Amino acid sequence: MVFWSLAAQSKEKVTHQSNKCANVYTISGFTLLELLVAIAIFSVMSVVAYRGLNATLETRAHLLDDNRKWRELSLFFAQMKDSLTNVVNRPVRNNNNDLVLPAFAGKPEVIGEDDAQLVFTRIGLPGQLGSLGGLQRYGYRLREHNIEQLVWPVLDQAPRTQPAVFQVLPHVTSFVMRYLDKQGKWQSKWPVLGQNDVAPQAVEIRVGLQSGEQIVRLFAL
Repeated sequence: MVFWSLAAQSKEKVTHQSNKCANVYTISGFTLLELLVAIAIFSVMSVVAYRGLNATLETRAHLLDDNRKWRELSLFFAQMKDSLTNVVNRPVRNNNNDLVLPAFAGKPEVIGEDDAQLVFTRIGLPGQLGSLGGLQRYGYRLREHNIEQLVWPVLDQAPRTQPAVFQVLPHVTSFVMRYLDKQGKWQSKWPVLGQNDVAPQAVEIRVGLQSGEQIVRLFAL
């Protein structure tokens, strides 16, 4: 009887230890599964958060580019309006002193290094004391996807006189101007043969942007 009692106790102890080990194994396996699930969820959330942040940054960059583009356009057209409303009738001589250039001239194509699509004489910018400066010769042209402003140092140009060149509007694909004469007809160049008008009645400026927009502005002179 003692033998059977000891045997039963030993069997019960072994069974208890086996169950304990089984329980430990089961609990350890469940914790690992939880960890794997947590890692998977964290990975998915990280990907979603990254994509959301990336989309937000791209949207912000796009908005900043758009704001910059329209701000530059506004400044450019404001500059054109200021220049065109201050045109004066003052022809000039070229740098060879053998040709009198019109006070206002426009053409579709640029020929030389110092040439421009639109050239005119205008009242100078205000000086430091608020008084108007002397007359100045201005020009505008499209070169390498940039609209450039040309400013000559003098009206009647000496040999080797070169204009200062400033970039006023980038990312441009086309820069086209038309000129309205007294008969109400649009001309592609100015002055018009057979007409004695110093300047047109109005100038239409069409700017094509690399982003696809076509912007048209009309300026009365």
